[in-house]
Amino acid sequence: MKIFAIGMNYLQHNKELHETLDKPETPVVFLKPDSSLLKDHKPFFIPDDLGRIEYETELVVRICRLGKTIPQRFANRYYDAITIGIDFTARELQQKLREMGQPWELCKGFDGAAVLGDWQSVDRYLDIQTLDFHLDINESTVQKGYTGDMLYKVDELIAYISRYFTLKTGDILFTGTPVGVGPVKIDDHLEGYLEDKKVLDFYCK
Repeated sequence: MKIFAIGMNYLQHNKELHETLDKPETPVVFLKPDSSLLKDHKPFFIPDDLGRIEYETELVVRICRLGKTIPQRFANRYYDAITIGIDFTARELQQKLREMGQPWELCKGFDGAAVLGDWQSVDRYLDIQTLDFHLDINESTVQKGYTGDMLYKVDELIAYISRYFTLKTGDILFTGTPVGVGPVKIDDHLEGYLEDKKVLDFYCK
């Protein structure tokens, strides 16, 4: 099982972190190891040696069939469920890695860094590119997103990624975060909503 993730896929988030409103020339793709996956509402244990850990709330897509070099017009056939997830990031470490021109895996792929909510069938929604989602921490909304604001839409991402990687049943795609990322601390209660349905619910320890 592979965990794909997309960086810089919302304009205002790009401005928030990189002081630019430019759209990347191609999707920014990185991978997380399967050991980073955290599901079933289990608690997230904040690493004590990685500096500030920030949440990034994202729409997550589940691949449901084998595919390689998938045409964009057929990409919707290759996923069957969506949810909300958290791409946890060791932000200070990420900045150091960026300055050194090194990959992001150390700041994005640590244990528990890919939190997954409860899967929802795509058949429940008319269009997954018109969905609102948000994250509450301790009952206060801290981040909101709208999937229509993605710079690269889900079908575009699947077509692009499948040029380089064979997609397999059970692979997961984190599609990028909107503006509003921030730090977490011990005892924080995180709840993620897809439209009005709560699909993500866990504590930080």
